[in-house]
Amino acid sequence: MSDTPFGFGLPPEEPEDGDGKKKDPAGGGQGSGGPQNPFGFGGLPGMGGMGGDNPFAAMFGSMNPNDLGAAFQQLGQMLSYEGGPVNWDMAKDIARQTVAQGTSDGTKDASVGPAERSAVEEAVRLADHWLDGVTSLPSGATTAVAWSRAEWVEATLPAWKQLVDPVAERVGAAMGDVLPEEMQAMAGPLIGMMRSMGGAMFGQQIGQAVGVLAGEVTGSTDIGLPLGPAGKAALLPLNVAAFGKDLSVDENEVRLYLALREAAHQRLFAHVPWLRSHLFGAVEGYARGITVDTSKLEEAVGGLDPSNPEQLQEALQQGMFQPEETPAQKAALARLETALALVEGWVDAVVHEAAKPRLTSADALRETLRRRRATGGPAEQTFATLVGMQLRPRRLRDAARLWASLTDARGHEGRDGLWEHPDMLPTAADLDDPDGFVHREQMDFSELDKMLGEAANGSSPQEKPKLTKDDEGNEGDEGNEGAK
Repeated sequence: MSDTPFGFGLPPEEPEDGDGKKKDPAGGGQGSGGPQNPFGFGGLPGMGGMGGDNPFAAMFGSMNPNDLGAAFQQLGQMLSYEGGPVNWDMAKDIARQTVAQGTSDGTKDASVGPAERSAVEEAVRLADHWLDGVTSLPSGATTAVAWSRAEWVEATLPAWKQLVDPVAERVGAAMGDVLPEEMQAMAGPLIGMMRSMGGAMFGQQIGQAVGVLAGEVTGSTDIGLPLGPAGKAALLPLNVAAFGKDLSVDENEVRLYLALREAAHQRLFAHVPWLRSHLFGAVEGYARGITVDTSKLEEAVGGLDPSNPEQLQEALQQGMFQPEETPAQKAALARLETALALVEGWVDAVVHEAAKPRLTSADALRETLRRRRATGGPAEQTFATLVGMQLRPRRLRDAARLWASLTDARGHEGRDGLWEHPDMLPTAADLDDPDGFVHREQMDFSELDKMLGEAANGSSPQEKPKLTKDDEGNEGDEGNEGAK
């Protein structure tokens, strides 16, 4: 697990693009927070520190004298923010401006042309056709769309809000709850300012994270969560081309393989109705477990001078609001980690089965994506920043191996039937012993569901013995051969 929960900076070892290179601290990118700055919150405009540590650099640009008036006006708007725990207007603006700046290789965002849209639609259509033969889950994509990076930001922000707000809200509440009621009344303006600044800081960080991620993702499900609108299989042609640039693989094969992954995710999220709430619920469970080091916070707040912004800045840099990991958080993150590993492992297994006989580069593309996970690609590192965890690549490989073994042992229907109920899925312990799980007798919820349905519909008792037709006693079992 990561030691840096959401809103508290990126891990110091994080590369910008998953290739092991450190971030340029002057680049104004996602890594500007650094390990000594838990919020990524540098010097305020006009108070020094105008370099990479300035969290508003993405918004204000180079702080020349002509910009100062607009900068302070913008800062005033931030401090007067009275919305939810995250300033999402700021997040959206920073994400879009981060996208407009382009990626580290100099690639700028561009509108999607008709030819690219047609290529994506055809790839998703063909991918869905191939998946029909390797899974019992029907198509989950009602439409196929090709997005620019800016369109990806716009389309995924609602999901990011659902993911991030519970964490940010709990941290904000913990900040306000530390002071006694009488002190809260006296320190009202200070608390209000801190909450406004907190919303701005959360908005700044999520905006940068989403903006950087938009330059890397190839679809709407790269992090294993359904970030886009339901039923829309999406690819980003610009990022698909960048992904395959150095692979010596035909561009059509790269597009088809990534379309297979996107379409497979769409099937799973469309036809496993409990899965989305299960994943997002784990994040909310993590948020509920957040506590704050109150002694450290009380000490810091008690000595703060509201008229001295540099003092507040120093307190923030010292990790004044660093949450403590609790057993509840660890349990929620463990559930989330296992669930995401099962999702990604299932997608990996079914996509490989569909692609292997048809794409000559299937093995190479599969391994490239696995290594991207293992080296800490941007999707995983953004997720670590948001909820304080990193996906373990070993779990993903174990899950893929387990799903493949289930296919061999039980067929597509037997494997996919495990998604009918969360209690039927493998656990973290089962990933350690996949063979034991594959050959273990699984619970069958179909008869229980039938019995409960009959009870709800007022079925006659004479109909119920069908559930025990193989018992030695045949009385009342009209479907038993021995009764004829």
